[in-house]
Amino acid sequence: MKKIILSVIAVLAISLLSNNLFAQAPATTAPAAPTGDVIATLSANTDYNVSAVVIRAAGLRSAVQGAGPFTILAPSNVAFGNLPSGKLDSLMADPAKLAAIFKGHIISGTYDKAALIKLLGSGTPTLTTLDGKTLTLSVTDKHLTFTDSQGNKAKVVAFDMLGSNGVAIGIDAVLTK
Repeated sequence: MKKIILSVIAVLAISLLSNNLFAQAPATTAPAAPTGDVIATLSANTDYNVSAVVIRAAGLRSAVQGAGPFTILAPSNVAFGNLPSGKLDSLMADPAKLAAIFKGHIISGTYDKAALIKLLGSGTPTLTTLDGKTLTLSVTDKHLTFTDSQGNKAKVVAFDMLGSNGVAIGIDAVLTK
């Protein structure tokens, strides 16, 4: 467990020191074909690999390793770094609490950019997470935004990180309980 925590801290430190902390350029070409599942896709992405570490630490890898499809709302490494001091460490020390929080970031089905935009046109777009809670999708300050049942919000900052069993959508915050 100490090794995981040290790895997360190292990744966060590197992320906080990089020049492109907040930049997430929109894709101008078609996304590359997936070479692994969604967790492998997140692990290989230097802006979102902490989400992969958190999924493993929470014991959720087997839940999203199957055929899927799954959509993972992946907080960026910067989003994890913006948590209050010590919050990530305390969550990593409590896998059950971490799993309860992160199940609120996983949706059954594939919701890439096109599907999310289509969903917006359907009235009040809502999605159900693995923990049975509802997320509402809206447009806030020209960004797609997810809002959980407690009012926590996260803006979409990256689309269509494809895996063989679904897609990851980058968000700018951790939806905490």
